[in-house]
Amino acid sequence: MCGAGAPALLTARDGILADGVAEFLAGQLHGARMEALKRRSNVAIRFEADGDDFLVAVYLDGNANGVRAADITRGDDPLMRPRQAFRQQFAGVRFGFEAGVPDIDGGDTAANPDPIRVVLSRMLSFSPTGTSSSGTVYLRGRGPHQLAVRVLGGTGPVLSLDFDFGARKWQPC
Repeated sequence: MCGAGAPALLTARDGILADGVAEFLAGQLHGARMEALKRRSNVAIRFEADGDDFLVAVYLDGNANGVRAADITRGDDPLMRPRQAFRQQFAGVRFGFEAGVPDIDGGDTAANPDPIRVVLSRMLSFSPTGTSSSGTVYLRGRGPHQLAVRVLGGTGPVLSLDFDFGARKWQPC
């Protein structure tokens, strides 16, 4: 009897883990926004390529011109805390798409497989006035678990979304 329920239990566990990673990333984005407000300076989360994965790094605007890739390279915009590798913290969850899943805007992810859909240097930036840049980061778990964390520019709300494979649509977590 216990053996028969194991696959369903593992699937449920994998879904909970994937949801937890999306909420963790959303929390990191909320935290960066709060840091920008608290410090009265721009703060950005940058997704840095690490093989077939990404490291998540948080930078502070050190020269009052916004967080910029060139300033990071020169050391003008310092790293606020150690880079995080999600694959080490959350086994089985990675940045990417499940086959056949469209992006939130209905685009073909096979044509554009980049899971970091952020415009400027793969950074989501938060200002001291509470505004932000826009972008979407896609995560996938073991099995059919596709998630997205989206920042809407302007006022900077952060949304976590889950792809419903049965209904073939994105929905809030």
